[in-house]
Amino acid sequence: MAPKLDFSAWWAKDTRTGTPVVVTMENPNYSVVEVDGPDVPFQQVDKDRGKNAKQFTWVLLLKAHRAVGWVTWLGNLLWVLLGTINKRLILGQGVALESGDKSIRGRMLFRFIRTFLMLSLAVLAFEVVAHFRGWHYFQNSNLHIPRTSEIQGWFHMIYVSWLEFRADYIAPPIQTLTNFCVTLFIIQSLDRLILCLGMFWIKYKRIKPIIERDPFKSDDVEGSSYEYPMVLVQIPMCNEREVYEQSISAICQLDWPRDRLLIQVLDDSNDESIMCLIRGEVLKWSQRGINIIYRHRLVRTGYKAGNLKSAMSCDYVKNYEFVAIFDADFQPNPDFLKLTVPHFKGNPELGLVQARWAFVNKDENLLTRLQNINLCFHFEVEQQVNGVFLNFFGFNGTAGVWRIKALEDSGGWLERTTVEDMDIAVRAHLNGWKFIFLNDVKALCEVPESYEAYRKQQHRWHSGPMQLFRLCLPAIITSKISFWKKANLVLLFFLLRKLILPFYSFTLFCIILPLTMFVPEAELPLWVICYIPVFMSFLNILPAPKSFPFIVPYLLFENTMSVTKFNAMVSGLFQLGSSYEWIVTKKAGRSSESDLLAIAESESKTVNQPQMHRGASESELSELNKLKEQQAAPSPPAKKVNKIYKKELALAFLLLTASVRSLLSAQGIHFYFLLFQGVSFLLVGLDLIGEQMS
Repeated sequence: MAPKLDFSAWWAKDTRTGTPVVVTMENPNYSVVEVDGPDVPFQQVDKDRGKNAKQFTWVLLLKAHRAVGWVTWLGNLLWVLLGTINKRLILGQGVALESGDKSIRGRMLFRFIRTFLMLSLAVLAFEVVAHFRGWHYFQNSNLHIPRTSEIQGWFHMIYVSWLEFRADYIAPPIQTLTNFCVTLFIIQSLDRLILCLGMFWIKYKRIKPIIERDPFKSDDVEGSSYEYPMVLVQIPMCNEREVYEQSISAICQLDWPRDRLLIQVLDDSNDESIMCLIRGEVLKWSQRGINIIYRHRLVRTGYKAGNLKSAMSCDYVKNYEFVAIFDADFQPNPDFLKLTVPHFKGNPELGLVQARWAFVNKDENLLTRLQNINLCFHFEVEQQVNGVFLNFFGFNGTAGVWRIKALEDSGGWLERTTVEDMDIAVRAHLNGWKFIFLNDVKALCEVPESYEAYRKQQHRWHSGPMQLFRLCLPAIITSKISFWKKANLVLLFFLLRKLILPFYSFTLFCIILPLTMFVPEAELPLWVICYIPVFMSFLNILPAPKSFPFIVPYLLFENTMSVTKFNAMVSGLFQLGSSYEWIVTKKAGRSSESDLLAIAESESKTVNQPQMHRGASESELSELNKLKEQQAAPSPPAKKVNKIYKKELALAFLLLTASVRSLLSAQGIHFYFLLFQGVSFLLVGLDLIGEQMS
């Protein structure tokens, strides 16, 4: 119920500020007078009463104005939302149905949610009729069966039979499943709490991987005492029209001796125009004296893993000691190699040095802000704590430097999963190699700006680990690492953080919570719905304190994404068709302001200096000029459309139906949670979060 505006207690409180004085006169003809203050006997009572009445009226008007403002704002928001629903669901203007989920499991999940929704609507209608007839038995969790004398009519008899059946056969299994999911929820919350405590300990003790002495400073007059190792840099990409230029430009400006550095542009594009543009960019930097090679596979199998595996098979790779990998949207700082490669010196067991990601578009929209919260927690808490205390974490696939010997000893890149980065990290860990995470070294990149791109990325990130778990479990059990490392891999790394988290999140908040509204005998504690999720969200947002105002949208959005993550987890666990799909994440090609200034400055210097054309023929130069002209030509803007996501929409209507049922039974916090969660599912289902897709 809405709070009541009751001013009686506030208005009637004692406002006396003077000191009571009792005056006794000697003349008995005078009475005793009690004075509260110096001006009390001389106050104008009628005037003050009118003034106080006016103040009270102004207070009421102010409260009413604020209330009307809120109602107007909510009304406008509701009107816009209803207009969007009418435009996209009823009229179907500028929308397209989701097409990424073609698996049998995905269709079964949608049918299950749709059936659940139909049954919920039927039960809601049934109980609304019972409510208006005065049968309020469902307001309490304890079942009340009316006596025979109370039964009036066949409808009432059916309702009583439903209550008995619900209490005896439906509530017990729901309560059992609820207790199981709550137990998993508590275990996963304790894991996150321990990780956060580890992060606080690292900050308190200022623990971080350091280089004992600066290898680039030497007392030797003749030269530096640090012998620069041979480093191979790989840039795997596939149809990356938006980001190829800035990525190649940033990596070609790495501060490392040119004779000790080789850059491989591993292009898997199937678009001839994009291939020509990337080849022209490589040619431009090659003419400036950069050791850079353009590589394109004739047989494009194995996605990114196949691309990297093919590149590592080149004969000249044996001359290099380390390999740095950057995805196509990454823009490392020039000192990246100088901050990472020296950690390998004097540490022969070190196989990987992983840097943190920083995002150029984290403030672009609400979706990018919520992703920034998640990824900041992943890097600063999960990877940093595991790197410090366990020397192991999942390789992020980019912004990392590998010792090539570690890759070879672990079997190299394999094409068996869509998470080749996690695959090689697990196999290297089983072979005894150690990892280092550098939280202070950052590489600029992008996060997806549209929900469609983010959804596909999350599907791959959650189906791949389950597929890898099936493949790696025998190797983990038979490996020679310690029992505690095996337990960490199986129980924490795979089961708790990759399987249990999406399972209980979807089951508890999207299935059980609406069920308990229709089956009140199965109770879900308030602390499970409100207190622990809010506390966990507060912990998750600590690494990104500027995002604190988004804590409530973050909590709701994480529950909304549980549908995609649960579907992906099941798909990977049972090796369904969608677990083998690899869809390149759509990028916008954004750069930070400092990057644009640096590029402009470097371009101006390049214009004033004579260019070095090494090994460039006249035909190559003419081809490069043609490519520049084609790139400068304006292209027609791509049409952007919204998508309709059926599972999210079905769950939205299910949660909103459950919220109406909760309102009938006067369950306060349950109603608000179901209402806001249903609205969040509705916004996501209508593709109202993030940018539209081209």
